[in-house]
Amino acid sequence: MNATTQARYKVGGMDCASCATKIDTAVRRMPGVEDVSVSVAAGTMTVTHDGTGDLGAVEKRVTGLGYTLRALGQKAGANARRSGDLPSIPPLEGENGKAHNHDHHHGHGGGHDHSHHDGAHHHGGHDSAQIEGLHGHDHGPMDGPWWKSAKGRLTILVGIALAAAYGLGHLLPAYDTYIFTAAMLIGLVPIARRAIMAALAGTPFSIEMLMTIAAVGAVVIDASEEAAAVVFLFLIGELLEGVAAGKARQSIQSLTALVPKNAIVEENGRTREVPAESLAVGAIILVRPGDRISADGMIVAGESAVDEAPVTGESTPVSKSMGDTVFAGTINGDGALRVRVTAAAEDNTIARVVRLVEEAQESKAPTERFIDRFSRYYTPGVVAVAALVAILPPLVAGASWSEWVYKGLAILLIGCPCALVISTPAAIAASLSSGARRGLLMKGGAVLETLGKITAVALDKTGTLTAGKPQVTDVIAFGRNAEDVLRLSAALETGSSHPLAVAILAKAADDEVEIPAATDARALGGKGVTAIVESQEVFLGSPKAAAERVSLPMAHSRRITALNDEGKTVSVLIVGGVLAGAIAMRDEPRPDARAGLKALTDAGIKTVMLTGDNARTATAIGTDLGIEVRAELMPEDKSRIVGELKRQGFVVGKVGDGINDAPALAAADVGIAIGGGTDVALETADAAALHGRVGDIAAMIELSKRTMRNIYQNISIALGLKAVFLVTTIIGITGLWPAILADTGATVLVTINALRLLRVKAA
Repeated sequence: MNATTQARYKVGGMDCASCATKIDTAVRRMPGVEDVSVSVAAGTMTVTHDGTGDLGAVEKRVTGLGYTLRALGQKAGANARRSGDLPSIPPLEGENGKAHNHDHHHGHGGGHDHSHHDGAHHHGGHDSAQIEGLHGHDHGPMDGPWWKSAKGRLTILVGIALAAAYGLGHLLPAYDTYIFTAAMLIGLVPIARRAIMAALAGTPFSIEMLMTIAAVGAVVIDASEEAAAVVFLFLIGELLEGVAAGKARQSIQSLTALVPKNAIVEENGRTREVPAESLAVGAIILVRPGDRISADGMIVAGESAVDEAPVTGESTPVSKSMGDTVFAGTINGDGALRVRVTAAAEDNTIARVVRLVEEAQESKAPTERFIDRFSRYYTPGVVAVAALVAILPPLVAGASWSEWVYKGLAILLIGCPCALVISTPAAIAASLSSGARRGLLMKGGAVLETLGKITAVALDKTGTLTAGKPQVTDVIAFGRNAEDVLRLSAALETGSSHPLAVAILAKAADDEVEIPAATDARALGGKGVTAIVESQEVFLGSPKAAAERVSLPMAHSRRITALNDEGKTVSVLIVGGVLAGAIAMRDEPRPDARAGLKALTDAGIKTVMLTGDNARTATAIGTDLGIEVRAELMPEDKSRIVGELKRQGFVVGKVGDGINDAPALAAADVGIAIGGGTDVALETADAAALHGRVGDIAAMIELSKRTMRNIYQNISIALGLKAVFLVTTIIGITGLWPAILADTGATVLVTINALRLLRVKAA
């Protein structure tokens, strides 16, 4: 079997990037594993393997490190794994010989059915060693209150032990070393166990290892009271990290909470309530006024205004009627709707957005990759410095061993790379989540990072800068008054679905014109339409076809040419053989296009319109919007121009709304799909602006710049605090306590700073 398969897992208890690195290092070394991507923010791990390896062993390795695992299913390459491919896995041995409640059953349907029950942290009893390596919560970092999580329980236990040790130490001063050592061991045993597992799995310099060495060293030099306090502070720090990581994770998961749990299904004229996730494609659901819509679908009866703010951020409700699409999570206004379900629960818009964001968080940004590499050398470097500080002064200058060993141990704790390693992913996760909630989807850290560097944006015209459908711009009276011209034209077009006909009918509806009945209507291929209206023959068609029927006076011809030069399509109306008037139409710019382009140019970004439309129309729109125009292009021309811009040294963003833009979207540094998000555009693009607002492009670039600023602030906080404490430790001002506080404090500060990115309200 050489087809690659991807297995996805939910990982519990992973709340800082060094956790992710440990898991990554451990799993990558397993046989048959080709690639691993771990997302702290989503709490997921994706393993790409060739089918020869034993997934059970991979899972055992991760749970051995002290995390919980739940399979999320898999995507197969050429062939999915069959049930016989893997041996059955015996229950994993628990921390103290008890078996974990992880029943791994292998299904018989080709999949691989892990029936972990969701509360994998309620392991038997309340003994500290059994608290799954102090990493034991299943879904997010913190489901429910912190004190119910395994980490929380262990921290409380160590806190109580420490308080008891202080009391007993005063009563029995002769034994206080032993008492504090015992209190410390309650917390240290699970930490040390994880340190050893991580070292065996390829991460010798984990924070747990540094912590273990420091605590044991402190006991050796008779600082057991401090050792116990440091272990306790370390656990508090981990708990805080867990809470902070949970905040970042919930922000994107809160989107899924928008979809209601139940739906009212209509079958054979009867209605019944069913769980929303059980809805099958094709089912008819009834949505009452004021209800949240429970699935993506198409309206089959009824009309109403739908509030799409939860999904698209669009503040004004959108009026919808039969044939229109609706999204799960949006709120129905004042009319009852019957909706045919078009996507299963796991494929609806919100689920896809959440999935895209989670997958995006697994793909690393260049800065993040650099920090990962940096920390790989940084931690061993710190260990070496700590060793030199502990050994050299006593050996060379005859200084006190216990004093300098103590300083060396403090430096070990300062050296933990946690804050540094999390500085980037925390900011990126917060930023991706904050973007997704405003309809700005970015597929990964690398995309997010590149967006801020964009110096040129190439935009498609139709459907991106313009609404994508023609609108009536002028009704011109020649022989009849303007209202007559619109009324009779609308009579001819009633019932037609041609874009120009739809535009005329929309204009008639806006002006509340009464449309007369037409009989004997005929379409004249390529020329126009004719019918009998109010007992006269009426014709509406191109100026050329009209000129064959009546003579167009020079003044009228000039007027029509002037309209054509503005990029408008003109239809001429003839009533009873007499010239009556004309209607001009054009695909008008989106209402926000001008402001959106101005935001880009204000940011110093070059903008250019690329369109397959004729030069005259394109130039007219371009002049109106104040943007450089390249017209009459084939799809391959668009990607060629993107390439030219890149060669001129621009970092190019390409914005388009669909299929014909796919080659150019792929050629650009960042391809951005805009609007209703056709599936192809969403798949090929690196980013998507779901609301279809041109202003969103500038918002994305601004979000990227803010994120990069946040990352640099985070790196400065992390390294700055370490540098300060390194100096104060060597001078002898600070000791073990401040050292561990400096590490934890930096991690918490960095996470809180990153969470500021979530606070951006919808534009």
